Amino acid sequence: MFSAWGHFVYRFRWAFLIVSGTLMALSVVVSASGGDLKSGGIIQTSESGRGAKLIETELPRSTATAFTVLFASPTLSVTDAAYKAAVTQALAAVRSDPRVQTVSTAYDAGSSAQFVSKDQHATVAVVSVKDDSVTAGKYYPELRAKITSDVLSVQATGYLAINHDFNTILESDLQRAETVSLPLALILLLLVFGTVLAAMLPLGVGVLAVVGGIAATFALSHATDVSQYALNIVTLIGLGVAIDYSLFIVNRFREELARGLSVDDAIARSMATAGRAITFSGLTVAIGLAGMFFYQGTFLASMGYAGALVVAIAVFYGLTFLPAVLSLLGPKVNSLRLSELWRRLRRRPVSAAERGPGLWHRLALAVMARPLVVLIPVLVFILLAGSPFLRLRLANGDVDMLPPTAESRVALHTVTESFPNQDPNSFQVVVHYTNGSDPLSADNVNALYDFSRKVAAVPGISHVTSVVDLPNIPKAQYPVLYANRSALPADLQEGIRQSVGKDIVVLNAYGGDSIGSEASRDELKGIRAIASPPGAELLVTGFTAYDVDAINFILGKTPLAVGFVVGATYLVLFLLLGSVILPLKAVLMNFLSISASFGALVWIFQDGHLSSFLNFTPSSIDPTLPVIMFCIVFGLSMDYEVLLLSRMQEEYHRTHDNRHAVAEGLEKIGRIITGAAAIMVGVFLAFALADVVIIKAIGLGMAIAVAIDATLVRALVVPATMRLLGDLNWWAPRPLARLYRRLGLGEAHSNIEPVEVGAD
Repeated sequence: MFSAWGHFVYRFRWAFLIVSGTLMALSVVVSASGGDLKSGGIIQTSESGRGAKLIETELPRSTATAFTVLFASPTLSVTDAAYKAAVTQALAAVRSDPRVQTVSTAYDAGSSAQFVSKDQHATVAVVSVKDDSVTAGKYYPELRAKITSDVLSVQATGYLAINHDFNTILESDLQRAETVSLPLALILLLLVFGTVLAAMLPLGVGVLAVVGGIAATFALSHATDVSQYALNIVTLIGLGVAIDYSLFIVNRFREELARGLSVDDAIARSMATAGRAITFSGLTVAIGLAGMFFYQGTFLASMGYAGALVVAIAVFYGLTFLPAVLSLLGPKVNSLRLSELWRRLRRRPVSAAERGPGLWHRLALAVMARPLVVLIPVLVFILLAGSPFLRLRLANGDVDMLPPTAESRVALHTVTESFPNQDPNSFQVVVHYTNGSDPLSADNVNALYDFSRKVAAVPGISHVTSVVDLPNIPKAQYPVLYANRSALPADLQEGIRQSVGKDIVVLNAYGGDSIGSEASRDELKGIRAIASPPGAELLVTGFTAYDVDAINFILGKTPLAVGFVVGATYLVLFLLLGSVILPLKAVLMNFLSISASFGALVWIFQDGHLSSFLNFTPSSIDPTLPVIMFCIVFGLSMDYEVLLLSRMQEEYHRTHDNRHAVAEGLEKIGRIITGAAAIMVGVFLAFALADVVIIKAIGLGMAIAVAIDATLVRALVVPATMRLLGDLNWWAPRPLARLYRRLGLGEAHSNIEPVEVGAD
């Protein structure tokens, strides 16, 4: 099948180039038009999500979409006339902007003392706009640019400011990664191939795949919510797999030409071997990413969709555009050689008969001579490297995922630490009356009063505000007070409007601990343990509730996601190799690479090692990070396993000598795997330069995983285990062996078929 496809592409090479060019142009147009990428939302089906939805449905927005402006001076006091004049002048332009609803400052009548810092040298202004957060986010930079002062320092924070900083820094991270990774990949490709044309081809396919992946991601955003992190993931995965796949195909094409095959036959043979391998490899990578599909309701699902799309695009161009270009170039793929000195840094492509045993062949034989001596220390090292993962602590990322110098982060910490009555955390306690009764009936009010006191008594809760927590009003007066609501003072009626809906009453409980702390989680647990008032259900929402519910949701879905990824990968590998042993070994090898990278993540980003060098603040691990890492690393590690085992399989079915197949397969593919891994590590390390912590962690974690996988695992563990297993590596039960042959997935001219019990 793949051989026939190679002949087909060779025959219609110009048509394939025209189609590729058209798709590239279309991708550029779609990418230029952009899309609506979003930050991670709450899980609607969780308790916190349901509570937030009820608040959104039944209560008016307590405040318009807003951002906070922090003014400060080391010398002037807020009460000085010059300070007030500077604030007034700085805000004049936004006050007159038609998109702004209100601007509140410490100088307005009735303003709260919370507008002024404890040392009297800083004040805040709240700028509320008329539009929702998505619309306001588009023009927030214009409003922020209007607020300047020559007298005071000016910083902005709040949802609009923080979201803007995330988007801006993520875009900057992406540009930096592309600027670093593309030249680095080109240099490494030149070292691998030694010719300019051969090196440029994988890079070209990588660019095609990334542009196509970005276009697909923007198109996807019009159909479903797509995370703002998706573009970074698409670029990271797209560059890595596209360059890897192209490298293997170009290398195989050059080998076949060196053996004396015609261009047509070399293309066909390359597709039948490397093309077949990258197709199955693409399936395994896509299956790994499909593990994120199980987390519907989080941004993980959209990242899985985007990642799977870019892998499919990389395979598509690897099987169409690349062989079409090679069909045109033919032997010219080896032209534009580098200097003689540089050429000496690599071996001239020669036939196996001329070459003799090389470095990788000798290494494989040395490992297989004493497999246990090699295997045991390597396994111990990898397991020790992964051991920090045992002390993993999960918590949703917050503003501290931004770099320490980000304006919105600095301003938020200043407001929290320097202004009075800034409770670090709050819980929105939603009492939802499911029996249809009036939330403020006499019986319900009395029960609410008792319930509020129980919430206030939870250890760590400093105070509670609600319609039954008014100052100097005893319990007995509340039913009388709310019996005739129309006669209440205007400010009390507004308080009711903001906290009482058709079926709900919202109580705000305040705690003195940070959102992700164990103390706040204990406070949440304590509130949720309180019995709800009669006829009502209790729903607690707020940042800590979102945090805990998200962690529980992810932990609950993970066994199914991991089971799917492992099971589907096993099936694809059986269809590729016809063995029931090698897929199991491959899965176990992947878990080794993943465990080491997970341990490194905890050691670096949770424990804080290298934090000053990498410029981040140590914190708990975001619960989505291990999921992203597992899904991506599992697929990419399987990428190398597929390419290595498929080459060993060729040799085994040619000679039926397991030791020779392992040594010769590693010899033929080891250098290319090392080169491909070096390129992928370079690409991933470029993303480790990111300022947003989650992208930095993904880039660094994946670089560590690939480096361990391509060196310790593929070069040492794989040959050692395959030597211990012997011919059992290639075994399949008779019924499965017959099924494999009937499916015809082994290339006929390669004589690839599984070994069955009782076979002659």
